[in-house]
Amino acid sequence: MAQRLRAAGLGLLALGAFALAHAQNAIEAVTSSTQSGAEVIRIDLAQPLAALPTGFVVQTPARIALDFPGVTNAIGRSAIEVNQGNLRSVNVVQAGERSRVVLNLKQATAYKTEIQGKSLLVILEPAAGAALASSTPTVFAENRNRDTLPLRDVDFRLGADNTGRVIVDLPNNQVGVDVKQQGKSLVVEFTKSTLPEGLRRRLDVADFNTPVQLITSQQSGDRVRMTIEAKGDWEHSAYQSENQFVVEVRARKVDPAKLTQGVGYNGEKLSLNFQNIEIRSLLQVIADFTNFNIVTSDSVTGALTLRLKDVPWDQALDIIMQAKNLGMRKNGSVLWIAPKDEINAKEKLEFEAKAAIENLEPLRTQSFQLNYTKAIAIAQGLTGTGASAGGGGGSGTTTRILSPRGSVIAESRTNQLFVSDIPSRLAQVADLIQKLDIPVRQVLIEARIVEASDTFGKSLGVRLGGGISRERVASANGNPAYGTFGVMPVTTAAGGVGGATATWTNSNFINLPAGDAGGTGNAPGTFAISLFNSSLSRMLNLEISALEADGKGKLVSSPRVITADQTKALIEQGEEIPYQQATSSGATSISFRKAVLKLEVTPQITPEGNIILTLDVSKDARGVNTSAGPAINTKHVQTEVLVENGGTVVIGGIFELTETNDESRVPVLGEVPYLGALFRKRERVANKTEMLVFITPKMITDRNAAR
Repeated sequence: MAQRLRAAGLGLLALGAFALAHAQNAIEAVTSSTQSGAEVIRIDLAQPLAALPTGFVVQTPARIALDFPGVTNAIGRSAIEVNQGNLRSVNVVQAGERSRVVLNLKQATAYKTEIQGKSLLVILEPAAGAALASSTPTVFAENRNRDTLPLRDVDFRLGADNTGRVIVDLPNNQVGVDVKQQGKSLVVEFTKSTLPEGLRRRLDVADFNTPVQLITSQQSGDRVRMTIEAKGDWEHSAYQSENQFVVEVRARKVDPAKLTQGVGYNGEKLSLNFQNIEIRSLLQVIADFTNFNIVTSDSVTGALTLRLKDVPWDQALDIIMQAKNLGMRKNGSVLWIAPKDEINAKEKLEFEAKAAIENLEPLRTQSFQLNYTKAIAIAQGLTGTGASAGGGGGSGTTTRILSPRGSVIAESRTNQLFVSDIPSRLAQVADLIQKLDIPVRQVLIEARIVEASDTFGKSLGVRLGGGISRERVASANGNPAYGTFGVMPVTTAAGGVGGATATWTNSNFINLPAGDAGGTGNAPGTFAISLFNSSLSRMLNLEISALEADGKGKLVSSPRVITADQTKALIEQGEEIPYQQATSSGATSISFRKAVLKLEVTPQITPEGNIILTLDVSKDARGVNTSAGPAINTKHVQTEVLVENGGTVVIGGIFELTETNDESRVPVLGEVPYLGALFRKRERVANKTEMLVFITPKMITDRNAAR
């Protein structure tokens, strides 16, 4: 018994000595000094190191991390303030059976390690331009102009994926530019520059649906200061091509499955240099650096030789996984890393198990009361039997939302839905109905069709004629007789006693009277004079006719209609004109043609409160009758336009101007100055017609808004 106790005691002493031998190496001190212009950090240990420790470099914030396996922290504290040269402080952290020494630097730099007895020397290379970088702020482009030059233009454009692009045309490519973010605004300054008066303005670009809301440009001393105000979570990038400087502002997209947010790789940069290191150990280094919890599958094995310098850690992790055909799934701050085939197989099993549970899960029935939407329409959407989108008369179907075992009953009298399905699908149906069963906003659309006409006509003409009597004319009492123009017997009488009859040969040898200028239907005015001799044997008649007509008219048609958002509305007024049409059997039938004022519109309310209108406006009227039936005079416009709420826009117009100048004259005689006016006829017509179509949409917020 005593021998057994003695043997057990010797065994415990041996184990204690073994543990003491492996645990007595520890970090005892960390000091900093300068040797031959280089900065040296000395790490003193209780025992010499067998090999150089592994480590990595971080660019932002600048730091160097060294791992010491099997080494404890014997300093007594974890933080050591140095603040000497490029070294700010040192952190010594012990985790389990290893310790990590983190050198917090003022500026990122390269380093070398060297074992000297029981100490490890970390030699920092000098940081080039450190003093200059600390005193000189970083700018986008340095100014190289001696003279102060004016900017050429400031403009805003809509880029891809709702990116706002502010474009500035510079006088040359030597202008200094400084870009910096101040709060929720972006400030761009152009040194040695002036801003012309035409560019000193505020650009309100909120309607473009980009993060950029307002752009303000102003002169500030010898530089131009541009302030770009943006909303939401955004990021920017700036670049210059020759004389054009561009700032792009885009919304920051959040992807929960992405390791770091933003476009591309955005993790802190590190440097890794490992020879034939185990994949598990390499992933542990990444986990310690990123504070992510990494769960590695048992099938992840093998070694990897890796050398990376100043690479974002998320890109380094992707490189490691691609090299070993590994996949990753992220859940909060936990990363599960396994071979891609294993991940795919596990997800497939999960989906199959979920589908099997759905086939065995008991059904439940739930009723939904609909207030604004037709129950039959929702039922068709849930079962996937509704008409395809677009309303083109196709026979397409929508996606079924209910499970294969689910069913729905639409009760039209009370506008209720009765849905039977598994609980998870019932929850989806409830969420869907909550989003669909809402009051639809309404829009009042008013159209004004204005037709204005301005007509002017002027006509001037002359008739010149005469007559010769074939026999002398005299009255019974010896007084001369009077006759009228015309080739007819003329009976004259004087004093009411007796009479005489004479036959005249009379004709209009110049017959150019004034006409109905402009088609007004008015008769021209005339002025006539007759000359004859004392014996009434010869006569001369001169008649001057003239017409000047001036008319103005305006016709305003104002149809209006109220409809729901994204619902087509139609209103028309007019007549249907009957006409006869021959049939194939030879008989005649009565057909009708419409001549109406029509407004057909489909509104769409945008998230900003503006309204997109798809319009079809026409104004038809009866035209001339033809052998095939009456003609229809048509005025028609069809377009799509974006209008602000309550605003008015002119969507189309037709302007017609007709001018005619006609002259009829007797050859040679009509060209004689002054006297030629008796041998010619002139007519001038000027008609102007104009049609404009105004559209005013307005969202209705209550029942009395349309009154």
